[in-house]
Amino acid sequence: MITVISLGGSIVAPDRVDEPVVKDLISLIRMFLEEESQRRFILVVGGGGPARIWQQAYRSISGTAVSPEQADWIGIMATRLNAELIRGILGPWCTQAVVTDPTQAVLEGRVLVAAGWKPGFSSDYDAVLLAERFKADKVINLSNIERIYTDEPRTHPEAKPIDTISWAEFRTLVGDDEWVPGKHVPFDPIASRHAAHISLPVICAAGRNLENVKKILRGESFIGTTIGPL
Repeated sequence: MITVISLGGSIVAPDRVDEPVVKDLISLIRMFLEEESQRRFILVVGGGGPARIWQQAYRSISGTAVSPEQADWIGIMATRLNAELIRGILGPWCTQAVVTDPTQAVLEGRVLVAAGWKPGFSSDYDAVLLAERFKADKVINLSNIERIYTDEPRTHPEAKPIDTISWAEFRTLVGDDEWVPGKHVPFDPIASRHAAHISLPVICAAGRNLENVKKILRGESFIGTTIGPL
């Protein structure tokens, strides 16, 4: 059984490394590895605060000379730093280098850690490609949002939480734009497009609610939003 997790950088490093959360999350993954001998994990790590801070510095200093591709590369490097951290903490559970090209990935041990690949999309898309490559039945997207809402809940108090939504409905709700480096969306539009194309479900849930993450991993009822075919 292969479990693919798109681990948002907002969980690993919202501004700096969130050591207690990272420690507890890795402990949870180790618990499943020890309890279930057939369980394997693919963790695709995002850039989080460091990516946005460095991208903003680049934009501020460069002014009108900003290159979206260069901004993307800065974000990608942040994902790779975060991924190296996760790989190092996993120790012997992850025996291979951080994967940066999902189209060439080989799963050698119990855990594969991946990071950003190239400009044009976020690490969410890498997670979808890896789920497709290794025939995982879904992607678990862990971020700083508990569920997807009908609107932005911080500015629209009447917004309602969504438990399940089709890919067509989701893409209409959040937009189907091209990728913008550092863009805040529940799931990257490029990744959404490909997940819809291959009928891959994605579960969006809060990465800091570890009891809830445990329920997702055990196939129990959970708090979150499932996008796509159930």
